[in-house]
Amino acid sequence: MIAWINFLILLIATFLTGFLYIKSVQPMALSQKIGDAAWRKCERYRRISIITMTITVINYIVYYFYPLPLPIPLAFFWPWAVAIVIGLVILIPAMYLLIRGSRDAGEETLKPRPEHAMYGGIYEKMRHPQAAGESVTWLGGAFLLNSPFLVLYSLIWLPIYYLMCRAEEKDLVLRFGQDYVNYMQRVGFLWPRRHKA
Repeated sequence: MIAWINFLILLIATFLTGFLYIKSVQPMALSQKIGDAAWRKCERYRRISIITMTITVINYIVYYFYPLPLPIPLAFFWPWAVAIVIGLVILIPAMYLLIRGSRDAGEETLKPRPEHAMYGGIYEKMRHPQAAGESVTWLGGAFLLNSPFLVLYSLIWLPIYYLMCRAEEKDLVLRFGQDYVNYMQRVGFLWPRRHKA
């Protein structure tokens, strides 16, 4: 019973995280409807999405202790140490992108503001470093928990983060206009773009 309740909460929290975050990255579009209050509203959406994301992390951990009774192995066929190494190989660069992207975005990571300028730093290499890192941290965590089911479940985050990034880009084009369009042509989406010599 605990396993199914945990899984249901995981599904709901995953959906809410994606839904709320997508709403949080559209302050410019919302401001055209409701004015300046849109920026505070989007900040609230962002903060609530962080809460629902934290709930999903807890669900992952609870799943380790209370897995669903499915015809999927509870653990990988290799030693747990191998799963930990795979998890760390995923998590270390993912956390670097997440932390570096958050640092270079500054307070805009949590608080969208109309006066905020376009970012520099790692954002000159890739347009969505935080999303690129965060989208695969779920996979890394699932390997650390040695759970084939959670590894499979973690794949759901890839399209969710893709949709988040696309929604954000539409809003950034509204916000920054041609400057952002030029930036999109120059800088890679989730991966650095190779420049031709």
